[in-house]
Amino acid sequence: MAAAVRNPRMRGKQAVNGSLAYDLDYPVRERNPRRAEAAPKVREKPKVHEAPRVLLRARQVISPLAVLSVAAIMGLALLVLMNYVQLTRLSSETVKLQSQLQELETANTDLTARYQRMFDMASVKEAAEAAGMSKPSGTQMSRLDLSAEDSAVAYRQKEPGLFSRVLSSLHGGVYAVVEYFD
Repeated sequence: MAAAVRNPRMRGKQAVNGSLAYDLDYPVRERNPRRAEAAPKVREKPKVHEAPRVLLRARQVISPLAVLSVAAIMGLALLVLMNYVQLTRLSSETVKLQSQLQELETANTDLTARYQRMFDMASVKEAAEAAGMSKPSGTQMSRLDLSAEDSAVAYRQKEPGLFSRVLSSLHGGVYAVVEYFD
């Protein structure tokens, strides 16, 4: 019985096929069966084509963490870009410095060759003769005899007094302070 209360198509203990509404044309159909068969046809409703409904999504909320993450990624990308710019600048400076080093090495080679030519004994002799210099004669030279033993005399100095030691330490201290603040 509880099933009949729950299901409106159940009347009593039996199931009902169709509608439970009263059939108002029943007596007419019973009296005239031919007419019941030739019942007027129900007009079909004209088909109406409806445009498909577009389902709109609910507006989504953007998380502050997502915004911060995107900002951090953009900042890191900018940092990488700036580092590439700096790397390119340093590379171009390195190339310039290497070319400058090659030029300086070439100049060093030329200057070393000129330096060695300047101190060539033949050129030194020519320059000395042009300046009026000549080799010393025998009368201009003197010889020293160093065959004797070395000798040195060490004199004993007096030990400084108390006053001179205090004065020298004060002088050293003042000098250190002045040197520190300069």
